[in-house]
Amino acid sequence: MRVIVADDEALLRQGLTALLATTDIDVVATVGDGRSLTRAVDTLHPDAVLVDIKMPPTHTDEGIRAALDIRRRHPDTGVLVLSHYLDSRYAMRLIETREGSVGYLLKERVSDLAVLVEALHRIADGESVVDPTIVARLINRRPRSPIQRLSEREREILALMAEGQSNARIGARLFLSPRTVEAHIGHIFGKLDLAPSDDYHRRVLAVLAYLRGVTPPVQDETRA
Repeated sequence: MRVIVADDEALLRQGLTALLATTDIDVVATVGDGRSLTRAVDTLHPDAVLVDIKMPPTHTDEGIRAALDIRRRHPDTGVLVLSHYLDSRYAMRLIETREGSVGYLLKERVSDLAVLVEALHRIADGESVVDPTIVARLINRRPRSPIQRLSEREREILALMAEGQSNARIGARLFLSPRTVEAHIGHIFGKLDLAPSDDYHRRVLAVLAYLRGVTPPVQDETRA
């Protein structure tokens, strides 16, 4: 698996490269700003990129802008955003661009190499990964319509769906049978008024409805 690492902190770039070198992941380039990242992706066509949200020159949201640009221009390239900041709005901006192949993790997760490597493989396989800390904070907020239609168990399952967990993993976490998990997810789709269609598509829409229900909207300034 070929990956590009983008972060303005040289020590972090070097550390990530050294850590990933002990796995099956090949770091084909490291860059320190958003423009260099997009050029590297255009040239090297990696399987995935690791990118920080705040990079030069303004250290605001250059990383997320670069990530969104990569999603538009290279839809087969997975994007995993790493951030010091717990802000679910950034995760939403990524998830809303296209189904799957995106992720948002807090940088503290980097200390657990297995978590980082698993996230990279999952987004390369077309899944979406949202940091459990973000999901935990969201689930502890008072839900708004239409999420308020869901039962406590259904919200718990939807939170795990937001993390990108499969039905099998949800069942294992909550000690539920596969059939029970499927039944709960069916109820979630129904209560959120998601008409029958491709199940993966409905999972993405359900997660977006969940995140929108507890997070203020963010204007996509990349279109300005």
